[in-house]
Amino acid sequence: MTPKEKIVLLKEVLGSRYPNPKSELNYENPFQLLIATILAAQSTDRQVNVITRELFKVAPDANSLSRMELDEVKNLVRSINYFNNKAKNILEVSRILVNEYEGRVPDRRAALESLPGVGRKTANVVLSNAFRQPVMPVDTHVHRVSNRIGVVKTGKVEETETELMKIIPEAWVIDFHHYLLLHGRYTCKAKKPECQNCPLSFVCDYAQLHS
Repeated sequence: MTPKEKIVLLKEVLGSRYPNPKSELNYENPFQLLIATILAAQSTDRQVNVITRELFKVAPDANSLSRMELDEVKNLVRSINYFNNKAKNILEVSRILVNEYEGRVPDRRAALESLPGVGRKTANVVLSNAFRQPVMPVDTHVHRVSNRIGVVKTGKVEETETELMKIIPEAWVIDFHHYLLLHGRYTCKAKKPECQNCPLSFVCDYAQLHS
């Protein structure tokens, strides 16, 4: 089965399993998604949601967060990994948004990637989820699942993004990110993939090799 044929099968199988896929981060607007995604680096969505529940009560938008003191922000995000740097980044991001973008999150990759703590994956998450742009955020789950199943054969996440964008129809791209991420998070796990419970094992290179 070719990679493109596998993509069609994944759309059918994972689309049935996750009919309305979406981010598991809790947010109400593009700003909250941006802040949550910055906080999510090297952390779980579950951890981030606990923190943002309190953070967004105090600072639900760029204007309110930009007026806070750094120590206040640190206290609110203290339980997350690398909280010192993340607190500095989200405070600085908020101030930049207020000063340069009237408090709004830009919908352009270059502008997003110029913000502190925002790399390509974070920018893609915001562009995809907040602005519905057909881009492919690639994290460790997406990279792992894509290579295990055999739709790509890549060593770096940047290469995975490029190759996936070549074979996934544009109309499917936004949902496909969630399909691969959720499949990696709950079935095709890093250390103990549940191949015996996977509806894709019969076309998966990894499962066939380890069966």
